[in-house]
Amino acid sequence: MTRHLARGLLVITALSVSGCAAFSPDGGMTGVSDLTSQAINKDVAFVRTAEGASAVDARVRQLLSRTLSAETAVQIALLNNKGLQAAYNELALAETDLVEQSLPPNPVFAVSRITGNGASEIERQVVGDILALATLPFRSDIARDRFRGAQLRAALATLRLAADVRRAYVRTVAANEMVALLTDAKATAESTAQLAVKLGETGSLNKLDQAREQVFYAETTADLATARQAAASARERLARLMGLWDDGLDFRLPDRLPPLPRRPQALPSIEVDAVAHRIDLQIARLELAALAKALNLTEATRFVTLLDLAGISRRTQDPEGPPFRERGFDVQFQIPIFDGGEVRVRQAAETYNLAFNRLTERAVNVRSEARDAYRIYRSTYDIAGHYQREIIPLRKIITEEMQLRFSSMQVDIFALLTEARQRLAALRGAIDARQRFFLAQADLQTAVNGGGVPAAGGDNPTTIAAAAPAAGGH
Repeated sequence: MTRHLARGLLVITALSVSGCAAFSPDGGMTGVSDLTSQAINKDVAFVRTAEGASAVDARVRQLLSRTLSAETAVQIALLNNKGLQAAYNELALAETDLVEQSLPPNPVFAVSRITGNGASEIERQVVGDILALATLPFRSDIARDRFRGAQLRAALATLRLAADVRRAYVRTVAANEMVALLTDAKATAESTAQLAVKLGETGSLNKLDQAREQVFYAETTADLATARQAAASARERLARLMGLWDDGLDFRLPDRLPPLPRRPQALPSIEVDAVAHRIDLQIARLELAALAKALNLTEATRFVTLLDLAGISRRTQDPEGPPFRERGFDVQFQIPIFDGGEVRVRQAAETYNLAFNRLTERAVNVRSEARDAYRIYRSTYDIAGHYQREIIPLRKIITEEMQLRFSSMQVDIFALLTEARQRLAALRGAIDARQRFFLAQADLQTAVNGGGVPAAGGDNPTTIAAAAPAAGGH
């Protein structure tokens, strides 16, 4: 009987092992790469060896050797950001949970020896968890769903980093452009202030007009200092997101933001696209499916949570007689007298309902976020285009006409300087409008594909949660 039970345990274990998951060569990165390449068309790399680190360093140095575009900055961050590498490490840890949940429980072998008065008894046991073996396919299926969710969370961390880099890049270049504009304005304001002082000394300019020119110079100086501080902070944030060390901090950026596209994107079905492609929705769907399977498993095992079968072989040596051998088996199971499994079933059901309501709420919010992101995208495009097509050309015409009238002595220098201040305000507004458009463009891509700013915020929002072990009945 013991031999047959042991053989039965071995057969069941062998059949279970045949369906076990194995470690993938890339730690599950194939799914992440496929998802991110569809959304942003960028390469991702999980650095696990010295050779891989050397290859990534060489690629980053090559990309840093030329003036960075937004796409180049994103690619550097996806290869070089250590927080993202930590997220991929968590994905690899999630794969270990998948493999662990797919393995049958190890049988337990026990030996005991008792002696006394010249007699001895040796007992051997092979114990197997029958319930765990019976539910192994269900638990393994749940673990696969959770691992797929971990892959989606790693892809979401990748998209989140790409979106953050795009925003940081736009803010950095716009800040540099604003610094250049205010530097020129400060030089003009300084010359004007010096002229006002000289005219005041000759009595040609009263104190009120002198004060106006002096305060314009003082305000421009303060604005320039603020702009330089903002540009330095924006550059540091971009460097952090790209994971740059001392030797990469001298990266080059363009002097100004790129021009607006000739026409805005037309996305008539943006809500449908967002619901179909948002990775956070895909994660919620997978989690709901895994919870449904866990609920079914909990209901199936609500009354029996412990079922161990042991094969026993006992050999007794008696000094007054020949040795004899005994064989048998031992079954252990839990009697559901006080806990009939209702608590576990109720917890699983409420957890499923909670996830269902969260998914429904998320779907409603995604549709609204997509509509709002596209509305902001179109309005910022129209505003920036209005500056580009109407306000700046008209300001240029006014400046040219004022200079002609000043040359013919039809207006004085202070009217010309007043126009210069108004043109400066228009140019600052144009830079701000283009910056808002490119930020809205990044937010639009985020609204469709996912990768928004997490609730915790921070410089390095790339941490993902490793897949939790599937809730089984044992």
